Amino acid sequence: MFSAQTYKERRERLRTMAGGGILLFLGNGEVGMNYADNTYPFRQDSTFLYYFGLDYAGLSAIMDLDSGEDIIFGDELTIDDIVWTGTMPTLSQNALLSGVGKTLPSGELRPLLQKASAQGRSIRFLPPYRGEHSVRLLELLGIAPSEQASKADESFIKAVVDMRIHKSPEEIEAIEEAVDISTRMHLIAYRMARPEVHEAEIAAAVRREACQRQGTDLSFPTIATVKGQALHNHGFIHTLKDGDIFLLDAGAENALHYSGDLSSSMPVGEKFTERQELIYNIHLRSFDAAVKCLAPGVPYKKAHLAAAQAIAEGMTDLGLMKGNPQDIALSGAYALVFPCGTGHMMGLDVHDMENLGEQYVGYTGGEKKGTQFGFKSLRLSRPLEPGFVFTVEPGIYFIPELIDLWRSQGLFKDFINYDRFEAWKDFGGLRNELDYLITPDGCRVLGTIRKPMTIEEVYQARNL
Repeated sequence: MFSAQTYKERRERLRTMAGGGILLFLGNGEVGMNYADNTYPFRQDSTFLYYFGLDYAGLSAIMDLDSGEDIIFGDELTIDDIVWTGTMPTLSQNALLSGVGKTLPSGELRPLLQKASAQGRSIRFLPPYRGEHSVRLLELLGIAPSEQASKADESFIKAVVDMRIHKSPEEIEAIEEAVDISTRMHLIAYRMARPEVHEAEIAAAVRREACQRQGTDLSFPTIATVKGQALHNHGFIHTLKDGDIFLLDAGAENALHYSGDLSSSMPVGEKFTERQELIYNIHLRSFDAAVKCLAPGVPYKKAHLAAAQAIAEGMTDLGLMKGNPQDIALSGAYALVFPCGTGHMMGLDVHDMENLGEQYVGYTGGEKKGTQFGFKSLRLSRPLEPGFVFTVEPGIYFIPELIDLWRSQGLFKDFINYDRFEAWKDFGGLRNELDYLITPDGCRVLGTIRKPMTIEEVYQARNL
């Protein structure tokens, strides 16, 4: 945990932003995999962590904005619990670590909220993202699950987003620790990606690196595949062979649950083939074009369009596309080979705060997320501000099913040479990703260990 003062200051700032009523924070519980006592690894709710810091199951909390009182609700261990867990600090002892002086049993939360509601006071909550949260809100407030998202408090959401989106120096330090662990994970993959190695072997080695430090684990399920055209390929079912491109998208959380998120693409043979080098270098130009846009006040959508235009230029150089690359980018035709967004916010969540609503995190000023293919996957568009932490991850993917569909629909015929694409359907896909911080005068890449990016750096990393 950070110091108790950090959590107290966060809550005091939220108190000045949020108005009146009671703010309700639901921590996460244990979730059984196949029976109650065989649970998935516990992960605390990130907003609960941000304001209270307590990283164990069965907790809830309120901030009474009218009285100024904060209360954490939970239950002390019984002897039956202690048999299995050993002696643990009491709830009151733990609460003091987050600067909260009052605790109550879990069973007292519902009557407290019912009394407040009967007095006409507003009970304000965030949108639920777990089934257990929906059940809890039904029990506590009598709100049907189908109505909970619409009744979540927008001003509460916006206040939380405005705070969590600007990372403090101690948060940036925690994120950089997670990024460094993530980089070491990727360096292992560069050395392991050889013919006859199975995807699952690399995924296991990567996870071992993530988990060998106390309290650390993966920040999201690893993607480790030679079928990189499938953007989220979690199967681990292939054996690598000479001529493949191996794609790793993996990251770690540090002990405080701050995330790293990196992706890498590398040859399985000694070197990239000539075709692979061409596409890899187009990708690097798109990455550099996006990074050149990163500065305070610049909309991230500009970085996305810069990456898309650079990819369109590369595709026209290869004869796969035609026309003005800027027009190709603005029209959305680029999405045939780049169907996703360039990046997303990152922090306590690897896709930071998307459970609160993407429109609050990645968009602002009334801008709406696009509905067109490609643009509808742009998670981050808003002007950048100092303290923002996010990813940059353009990619190039040859997806046979998408090529065939667009061709059958006659889409973007003025920009796409579909006949030329036939020879590229077996290429697969590639991407690279780094994590960035916006500073008062520009940006910087996060982490103290450089992840290979250029072809020369890739080859050097493979031979370490």
